Amino acid sequence: MAIMKVFLLAIALVALAMVGLAIRILLKKGGQFPNTHVGGNKNMRERGIYCAQTLDKIEQSKAKKELKYKDLTLIRK
Repeated sequence: MAIMKVFLLAIALVALAMVGLAIRILLKKGGQFPNTHVGGNKNMRERGIYCAQTLDKIEQSKAKKELKYKDLTLIRK
């Protein structure tokens, strides 16, 4: 029975936190969920720090520019 009380208390606290976030978003002018992504941080972008996905896209675009598809062959010389 004690476990059930703890479980219900935990559910109530999580629900209270969700309601608090929802109210904050609804009442704040232009309210939206905070952007916690690395790419959403202005200071990180200024320092050149990106998330893994963004860094991968940058490196792939560099590789495409450097790679010359006309010079590719399947037979080594």
